[in-house]
Amino acid sequence: MPAHISTPKSVGAVREPPLQRDEARSVQDERRELELLRLIIDSIYHGVMITDAQGYITHFNTPYGQFLGVDAKAQLGKHCTSVIENTRMHIVAETGIPEINHAHRIKGRDMVVQRIPIEKDGKVIAVFGQVMFKNVRDVSKLARKLAMLESKVRFYEQELIALRSTRYTMDSIVGVSRAIQDLKQEALKAAANNLPVLVSGESGTGKELFSQAIHHAGARRLHPFVRINCAAIPRDLMESELFGYDEGAFTGALSKGKLGKFELARHGTVFLDEIGDLPLDMQPKLLRVLEEKELERVGGTTVVPVDFRLIAATNQNLEEMVAHGRFRRDLFYRLNVIPLNIPPLRERREDIIPLARLMLREILKETTSREIEIDPQAETILRNYDWPGNVRELSNVLERIISSLEGETIFARHLPIHLYGKPKGPALPEALMLREAMHRAEQEAIRHALAVSKGNKAHAAKLLGIHRTLLYKKMRKLGIPVERAGCDKCSYSDTSPRD
Repeated sequence: MPAHISTPKSVGAVREPPLQRDEARSVQDERRELELLRLIIDSIYHGVMITDAQGYITHFNTPYGQFLGVDAKAQLGKHCTSVIENTRMHIVAETGIPEINHAHRIKGRDMVVQRIPIEKDGKVIAVFGQVMFKNVRDVSKLARKLAMLESKVRFYEQELIALRSTRYTMDSIVGVSRAIQDLKQEALKAAANNLPVLVSGESGTGKELFSQAIHHAGARRLHPFVRINCAAIPRDLMESELFGYDEGAFTGALSKGKLGKFELARHGTVFLDEIGDLPLDMQPKLLRVLEEKELERVGGTTVVPVDFRLIAATNQNLEEMVAHGRFRRDLFYRLNVIPLNIPPLRERREDIIPLARLMLREILKETTSREIEIDPQAETILRNYDWPGNVRELSNVLERIISSLEGETIFARHLPIHLYGKPKGPALPEALMLREAMHRAEQEAIRHALAVSKGNKAHAAKLLGIHRTLLYKKMRKLGIPVERAGCDKCSYSDTSPRD
């Protein structure tokens, strides 16, 4: 062998630089870590879904796919709303507010879910969601409790809104008559205890006003005032409405059951309006609740203690109903512990004008800041009318007048014609003779025609059977604006293209 030729010392693979070896090892480690993460997610006992900040799915485990009957891998890249019904993952991504142990209904079943935002550098980059759909029995009690609480909160919210909009107190009861003053004193005495109260009186006399005033003047004023109209609830639903029902009590019942009005009124007051319309078969059940302070839900087997104060109201003569066998005598005696009878307006005419002025202030508070006066002649007519609909009818008449009143005074000509008939007390003033009545009738007829025709004066004239020129003349004579006539609720003008 020539001396200048040397043999290689070894034959083998070319060695990589140290930097490349480190990078390769790092990639392998990341792959192993991602694979481990995937295995962990797939091994979680419950459904797992992870979305990015925009709500698109980045991870979706196999158990969740099996539960929904879909391919888990095929869901990747889809928006969460197209995969999961009622999902809120994208909302949590936007708000950054976690939702722990929330109720979520999927495929007709109530689930418990967690939605946890994942942040980096102060920004939400993903949302981790988990739904517990296995071993639901372990969380069924929690789900039922959540559903009951949600139902109760919704009811309380509705009742609170209603209370704030019609918050009657003793100051809300207006009247200068001796009858009303004495009745207010009796109501204050009733508010000082928890005994049942029976408020009677004709329709529209203000029975609920007195009932709320008693509630708010008593020790239970911070607790619910639950209204129940016995005439408005169907007979076959009465028991479940009052007592509530348990899960599966009857066909169509909510799976989670429902609390009854007596339970929802805990520590508060139950107001049973139109108690005379309570079905006979329900009366002994109500009597038992009042005497024992406990009840059983429909379909239930456990006794539930209740704590409420009862106020009942009726416009019927319960004593006559008892005599004819249409109302139980023992229930009547249980309800009639503190009787309050509200006299009709025709028996306390001195209260009519103070009530009218109060109502005007309340009506105008919602529409305008102006003040409306009542002319003495109009006061005489209001005071002499019998008001068969009582306070409710008075309110209706004043609202109708205000809707079309121009000016700041209610005169006799603004009152409906039916109020003029059958006067009580002094004779009507001369201004209300036939000419005034005709003037008022003509004015009402024109306003009605304009309202029906929505301001089309040609159509209104045709309805009235007169020429349009005569209609304009009468409108000017009667003080009805030609440019905008009729009631404030109408929206039209003399330049209507249909005219």
